[in-house]
Amino acid sequence: MGPENTRTRRRAVPWVMLALWIAVLAVAGPFAGKLGDVQRDRAIDYLPASADSTQAAKIQDRLPGGESTDLVLVYHRDGGLTPADRATADRQLAEISRTQDLTGTPEGVPSDDGTTLMYSVASTAPGQDETKRDTFVGAVRDIAHDTGGLGVEVGGPGALATDAGEVYNSLDGPLLYTTVAVVAILLVLIYRSPFLWLVPLVVAGVADFLAMSVAYGLNQGFGTTISGQSQGVMTILVFGAGTDYALLLVSRYREELRRVERPYDAMAAALRGCGPAVLASSGTVAAGLLCLLAADLNSSRGMGPLGTVGVLCALAAMLTLLPAVLVLLGRRVFWPLVPAFGSTPKARRSLFAAMGGSAGRRPLTVLAGGAVLLGALALGAFNLPGDLKQEDSFTKRPESVTAMRTLADAYPERGTQPVTVMTPTGRAADALGTIEGTRGVEAAERGRSGGGWTEISVIARAAPQSAAETATIKALRAALPDSYVGGPSAQEIDLEHTNARDRNVVVPLVLAAVLLILIALLRSLVAPLLLVAAVVAVWAASLGIAGLTFGPLFGFHGTDPGLGLLSFVFLVALGVDYGIFLMHRMREESLAGAEPAAAALTALRTTGGVIASAGLVLAATFAVLTNMPLVPLVELGFVIAVGVLLDTFLVRTYLVTSASVALGRKVWWPGPLSKPPAVLAPTAPERPYSRM
Repeated sequence: MGPENTRTRRRAVPWVMLALWIAVLAVAGPFAGKLGDVQRDRAIDYLPASADSTQAAKIQDRLPGGESTDLVLVYHRDGGLTPADRATADRQLAEISRTQDLTGTPEGVPSDDGTTLMYSVASTAPGQDETKRDTFVGAVRDIAHDTGGLGVEVGGPGALATDAGEVYNSLDGPLLYTTVAVVAILLVLIYRSPFLWLVPLVVAGVADFLAMSVAYGLNQGFGTTISGQSQGVMTILVFGAGTDYALLLVSRYREELRRVERPYDAMAAALRGCGPAVLASSGTVAAGLLCLLAADLNSSRGMGPLGTVGVLCALAAMLTLLPAVLVLLGRRVFWPLVPAFGSTPKARRSLFAAMGGSAGRRPLTVLAGGAVLLGALALGAFNLPGDLKQEDSFTKRPESVTAMRTLADAYPERGTQPVTVMTPTGRAADALGTIEGTRGVEAAERGRSGGGWTEISVIARAAPQSAAETATIKALRAALPDSYVGGPSAQEIDLEHTNARDRNVVVPLVLAAVLLILIALLRSLVAPLLLVAAVVAVWAASLGIAGLTFGPLFGFHGTDPGLGLLSFVFLVALGVDYGIFLMHRMREESLAGAEPAAAALTALRTTGGVIASAGLVLAATFAVLTNMPLVPLVELGFVIAVGVLLDTFLVRTYLVTSASVALGRKVWWPGPLSKPPAVLAPTAPERPYSRM
């Protein structure tokens, strides 16, 4: 094949790649649009797969009429309810009973102080259909409205589920737009070009579109849980990780354009140079996220595959579509700072060279100081507030939560939401007697039967999610070993227990998976252990900072039980991601014969700018979650953003570098690089990452 044919073929490759992506998007388009249809944010979609409360909810779904939508109507007047207020309540309840398909006749329960009247309302008409549930809740709220100073609130599990669903449904647009805006601003500042920033941003948008279609396929093919939380995190990962990969590739491409005349050849060299590190880092993130499949919590287990899909779709787009678009646009995409062939970049004083110099002069001092600082910050984790309650899960209190607060104040010594017991029908009478005789039970009522199971609704004497109510639920479970005890409060107990179990299972798996990949990549044992220890220290310090800010600064009254596990998985996987870029470069320098200290400092100087830019983008994308209306998302976004910044500007820059300088060749033990230079065979290093 002649030179002209070769050039023609090379010119055709980017166009072929672009055509392939257009075809892929054409096929994926209809499926991506259906992802919202399979998103589920019911309690059962977040509950532990094997817990009592989950089994109770599943049995309820199979009873005649399906799942029950339970509401509590709360009528309240500070100075005490008047006869007219009671007449208003009776009139509204009569209209609700006439217009809605209820499972029974609501009866009012007055508070001891006479300020509040509570009615329990339930219907099986909506079943498992969330749209019908929301319509039912909306209809009840339209009828039960404030009148002449009489406060009326609609709460209960059904109303809480509707309010939570509205919040989750409202996340998609603001989350995507805010993420795109944040990434765009950072890319403009990093690239200092009016055009270049748009290319990786558009490619990231394409990757997100593809990820949505693949996520829909996972749901249809394997039943993967799609929740508002997991879909939001997937979008964050696509834009955060995808932009990181783009920064590395564009930086290397800019450098190659100065030494290679044709953009196609420059891009090929750039892919050869940074491709292996990007592949290894994305593989590490994917492996860490897939460990969440071992979790028993439905929401955590579903987040693993969706996060992996996000990372892999971002990887595919940034290593195929982005290069094709950049080659087609040529050098002019970098305007006004166009890298001319044969030119040299303007010499600038490197901040990371100065940082590396300070770490290299006194490595042990820097290492000890950083370790003490991280340890001190980690102590703040003991100040984290207790487990987050349902009513504290929203940054802006919806009506259902306001109703719960009103009930808690008006009925301090009485349960205001039912505990559901599902018992075999043949032993229902005995179970009812046992329940009524259990300490802490105020009342119990037999409900529907079907499929060999009978529903018993239990009202505890204690307030919801109090220590006394928890003791009552545990007593019921101990007294009824052949039954399932569920309901909102039981679900919270199971969530706490399962999160503890998942931490004990998933954390070792993540550490083992990441460590094995690092050992294979770096051909060393000490360097991988160093990187893993560093990211674990970052995680602990990030939780410590959260403990010092969640209550005093944000005013949060609790911590999401899943925060520890999810933040660990993300910070370890993403933190090691940056460690790979640094250590991979350090290994190249060592293979070229550089002394250990020089190799470490050169690696920091040449990769520091890229890693810092990538860290800023990733931290900013997760920080977008802190603007969301759900406390669990705010907490997760804050901890990961803080952790990424700590890892980028403290741990990766100072501690890993100083530890590598202090250890010398031992950092590569027991690999060949740990041997004296004379033993090593000469190896030509790859070209280094360029400065941003």
